[in-house]
Amino acid sequence: MIDVIIIGGGAAGLAAAVACYDSGVRDILIIERGPELGGILGQCIHSGFGLHTFRQELTGPEYAYRFIDEVHRRGIRYVLDSMVLSISPHRVLYVNSRDGIVEEEAGAIILAMGCRERPRGALNIPGTRPAGIFSAGTAQRLMNIEGYGVGRRAVILGSGDIGLIMARRLTLEGAEVLAVAEIMPYSGGLKRNIVQCLDDFGIPLYLSHTVVDIRGKRRVEGVTIARVDGNRKPIAGTEIGFSCDTLLLSVGLLPENELSAKAGIMLSPVTGGPVVDDLLETSADGIFAAGNALHVHDLVDYVSEEAAEAGRNAALYVRHGLPGAEGFVEVAPGHGVRYTVPQRIRRSSLKAMLRFRVSSVFHDADIVAESGGRELRRLHRRVMAPGEMERISIDGWSGDITIRIEEGR
Repeated sequence: MIDVIIIGGGAAGLAAAVACYDSGVRDILIIERGPELGGILGQCIHSGFGLHTFRQELTGPEYAYRFIDEVHRRGIRYVLDSMVLSISPHRVLYVNSRDGIVEEEAGAIILAMGCRERPRGALNIPGTRPAGIFSAGTAQRLMNIEGYGVGRRAVILGSGDIGLIMARRLTLEGAEVLAVAEIMPYSGGLKRNIVQCLDDFGIPLYLSHTVVDIRGKRRVEGVTIARVDGNRKPIAGTEIGFSCDTLLLSVGLLPENELSAKAGIMLSPVTGGPVVDDLLETSADGIFAAGNALHVHDLVDYVSEEAAEAGRNAALYVRHGLPGAEGFVEVAPGHGVRYTVPQRIRRSSLKAMLRFRVSSVFHDADIVAESGGRELRRLHRRVMAPGEMERISIDGWSGDITIRIEEGR
């Protein structure tokens, strides 16, 4: 039996492994489906990583190798090019070309599979199906890892962080980014990326706009965008046409949880990740979740922080068992809050860190945590936006907890 098996060798899996080892568990196995550790960080050659974790500005590969070096120093085992087929409490089945099908018994399991991009097929964009349409992450890999150019004149749909970063990347490679269109009335990316990737290069951002037509048979020849109404339906007469050869899609990320669903783990319909308690344990005994497989993060530093917490809790589970729950209190999103993680807290816990996203842009508003009709904590924020994750630490609850946004106080 292996004490702790970690599924995924990206930022979350690496941080979880290091923290688990440092908490006294030595028998750890990381299972990674890619050819090397580090996950998506290997193709993120831009800077901006590590400001919280290392107090330095690093590129994605530099950030990853800080943790890879720690894994090597500790002698933590890992297998690459390995696909996990199924999980259940205390069992993992995976396959690779070297060992064939392998079944391992596990004392605890940490889910750190990351996330994937939402594809074009989920968008129902009208038009033909020519070459030149890429997800932003695919374009990033083609340019940064494979060394290919993806186009000379581009339109980007979606203002998530990957799309914003690719607008700058394309520009630096000599391509012209004609527009970034965002269906929501606000950007889905970090404010710093809007400034550094769009404003600094004079790239226009069209809020409340979406793609309504793609022209071209063999290759993209043009894209039309239009303004949308409050129901996100295109408004006739607001169309803007662009002559281009490339369309990048940056329209959201989806936590990878096919394995979780097959194992019967309860999933949140909002985050797409497992429902967890304040120790990041899922509804399945001894299975923990962290990182983008749990909910999509804006900063990799927060992924590592959360995953380290999961690693410590998995080590505690294996060595001593988790403290008795004595039941749970539920955490509910109130006005202006889209979701919270965790979704429930053990009654035996003394304090908890709640991570959440707001549902719209708020200015000069308060985050309010309440329990049993009593205010637990209040934090003021000058600006809150859906693209940036918020956090609040609470204690002293007496019953179910609500997190809400209060405006105009």
